[in-house]
Amino acid sequence: MENKQTPEKIRKVAMDLDNAIEKKNIEKILSSFSDDCEIELLGIKLKGKEGVKKWINWLYKHLDEIKFTPVTIIVEGDIFFEEFIVKARLRDGIEIQSKQAEVLVYENYKIKSLRLYFDRLDFADAVAKGLISKRITQELIKKSLEGLTE
Repeated sequence: MENKQTPEKIRKVAMDLDNAIEKKNIEKILSSFSDDCEIELLGIKLKGKEGVKKWINWLYKHLDEIKFTPVTIIVEGDIFFEEFIVKARLRDGIEIQSKQAEVLVYENYKIKSLRLYFDRLDFADAVAKGLISKRITQELIKKSLEGLTE
């Protein structure tokens, strides 16, 4: 029989995951997920431990350093919701900040599902190189805010 998970312990194991990501502790990250987990971000679904490895490799390919600052945390049943700020340094030294949100579904204190939400434009503006790329990115940002900032 499965033990009921407590909100306090879910919060603790979620924070342990954040710390493991910041420290690039890949074994600890992998052990946080169930074997049949699913990760969803940027419209892509990754499955199982191989999916976790793919996500982590992608993350560390682009980010040299990463730091999470929680804004709002809610634990309801087996679900952990967090709004947070990511401060990161890209491989080329550029520093970025992005407000993000995640929904984690836990089963036996292992992540069964991770859904991550963030604005790609936070990163596009930081990594745009050259006059044309920067201009296109700035236009996309401007267009996306039309009607909100006038």
